[in-house]
Amino acid sequence: MLLIKEQMFAYNETRGDNMLTDYQRKILRILYNYTSGRRRLPTIHELTVKTGKHKPDVLAALNSLVAANYIAWDDKSDASNIVILEGWERETERPKVDNKPAQVNDDYWTKY
Repeated sequence: MLLIKEQMFAYNETRGDNMLTDYQRKILRILYNYTSGRRRLPTIHELTVKTGKHKPDVLAALNSLVAANYIAWDDKSDASNIVILEGWERETERPKVDNKPAQVNDDYWTKY
């Protein structure tokens, strides 16, 4: 499973698409919310409990956030050494949503 995620991250890097996955975004939001609510960063164990994933998955997500410059984590001996550079996904990297209103098909109600 970890190998698949690393391949997916490598695929995104080669495409030039730096959009965060849902899991990476979730980890980033947990880190940010912990610092604002509890005035500390969560431990790796707390991240595994909050996300329901195993430690290798959490570490892979943290490493990808480091590579994308969302967090800085020089001393990887403890999660308390993480520095949050950006607490949410960048505006240019968010998925584009089509805001056109849905076409209303009221023929059923008006013609029958």
